[in-house]
Amino acid sequence: MSKTKPGILSRVASWLDSRLGLTYPLLRPVPRYAINPLYWLGALTVVAFLIQGITGVIMMLYYVPSPTSAFQSTKYIFDSVYYGRFLETIHLYTAYAMIMLAFMHMMRGYFVSVHKKPREMMWLVGMVMGFVTLGFGFTGYLLPWTVVSKSATDVGIGMIDALPAQVSSFVSFLIVGAGGDATELLRFYDLHVVVLPAVLLVLLTAKMYMLEAHGIAEPSAGAPKEPGRTIPIFPDVTVYLLGLAAMFGSAMLLISVILPLNLPPQYTPQLAALYTPQPDWYFLWVYQILKIGIFEGNGLPVALSLVTILFLVLFFLPFIDKGSEKRILNRPKFVTIGLIFVAELLVLTYWGLITPGQVIPTGSALLVLGGTAVIVAALSLGTYSVLRRRGQHGDLAIRSNLKTASFLFRRAATLIFLIAVGSFSIGASLNGSVNLILNRGNAWSIIWLVMSLILLGATILGAAVFIYQLELKSGSLKRRVPLFDLG
Repeated sequence: MSKTKPGILSRVASWLDSRLGLTYPLLRPVPRYAINPLYWLGALTVVAFLIQGITGVIMMLYYVPSPTSAFQSTKYIFDSVYYGRFLETIHLYTAYAMIMLAFMHMMRGYFVSVHKKPREMMWLVGMVMGFVTLGFGFTGYLLPWTVVSKSATDVGIGMIDALPAQVSSFVSFLIVGAGGDATELLRFYDLHVVVLPAVLLVLLTAKMYMLEAHGIAEPSAGAPKEPGRTIPIFPDVTVYLLGLAAMFGSAMLLISVILPLNLPPQYTPQLAALYTPQPDWYFLWVYQILKIGIFEGNGLPVALSLVTILFLVLFFLPFIDKGSEKRILNRPKFVTIGLIFVAELLVLTYWGLITPGQVIPTGSALLVLGGTAVIVAALSLGTYSVLRRRGQHGDLAIRSNLKTASFLFRRAATLIFLIAVGSFSIGASLNGSVNLILNRGNAWSIIWLVMSLILLGATILGAAVFIYQLELKSGSLKRRVPLFDLG
C-alpha cells in the first residue's frame, strides 16, 4: 500500500521545524474546536497593536511633540510624505479596531465564562491590558494638536478633575505633568510611544505564559464528547493565525483607502471657543452619563464614582461570578446583565453622538436607559423561557440550526471578503505599476507595488483554500477541519 506523498507546504513546514524548532514542547497544540475566529480576538488585537507600532514608528520620523510644531509636522505627513495620509489613516483606524477587538474579546470571555477557575488571573491581566488600550487611544488622540483632538482631551482631563482631590491631583500630574500645553503634549507623547507599549508588552508576556499553562478555554458547553485530534501550533495553527492576520490587515487597508482621513484645523483657543468639545467614540458613553441633568455640577463626582464602580465590577468579576456553571443556557442572570450592559453602551454612545454639548434631562435619561434595560431583559428572559419549555430536544435542534446558519454566514462572508480584497489588490497593483512608470523607480512606488502583489497573491491563495474547503465540506456540515490544516 503506497503512502501519500506530503504536499509542498508540509515539506516546507517540516524543513523549517527541523531547523528552527518551532514545535518546541512549551508550545502546546490547539484543540480543534478553537479553530474559530472568535477564539482569536485577542490575537487580532495584538495584530492591530503591531500595525500601530509599525505605522507609529514611521510617523515618529517626522513628528515633533511641541504645541508649535505638532500640527505642522502632522500636516507635513499628510501633504508631503509619500502615502502619508494613508499612513495616518490606517494608524487611526487600527487604533479604533484595537479598542473594538479588545471590547469584543472581553465580552465574549464574559458570556462564555473564561474568567472562572483557574483563569482568574488571566482575566485580571486582560482587564489591565484593556485599560492600557484605552490609554493608547486617550494619549494618542491629542498628538495631532487639532481643535478636535485638543478639545476632546480637555474634556477628558476635566473629567479627571472631578475625582477626589488627592486622586485627581496624582492622576493629573501623572498624565499632564506640571502644567502648560508643552508639558502636557510631551507627557502624552512619552506615555503613548514609550510607557504604554512597554507596559502592554509586559502584560502580554504574562498572559501568554498563563495561556500556555492553562491552555485555551473549553467551550461553555464543555469539550466535545468525541474530541478530534489536537492541531500542532506549527505549521497548522501558525498558518491559520497568519491567514486571520492577513485578512484583518487587508480589511484595514481597504477601509483606509475607501475612507481616508481629513485633518481638522489646528488648535487655537479662539477656534476652540467656537467648537463643541466631544471625546472620541470609545469614551462618549461616559461623557453622556456625565451630561445627565442630575449629575451636573456637584453631582459629577457621583457619576464618576458610578462609572468607577462599574469598572471595578468588571475587573473583579472572577470573584463575583464564582459559580462552576459555564453554559450560557444555564446562566440567564449574568447573560441578561451582560446584554443590558452592551445595549446601554451602544445607546449612550449613539445618544452622545447626536446630542453634542446638550445637557440631558434626568427624566429623559431614565426613560431611555430604563426602557433599554427593560426591553433587553424582557427579550433575554423571554428567550430563556422558550428554550426551557422546548426542553433538551428543542435545545439540540436550535443549536443544530444555529451551526448551519453560522456555517453559511461564514462562507458567504468569506466569499464577499475575498471578492472585495481581490478587487482592491488588483486595482492597487495596477496603481503601483502606473506610479512606478511615472516616477521612474521611486522607492515608495516599488514598495507599494510589491505590497500590492503580495496582497494579490495572498488573496489568490485564500480563494484556492476557500474553493478546496467548499469541495471538502460539500455533502456534510459535520466534517470540520481547520481553515489551513496542512496535516
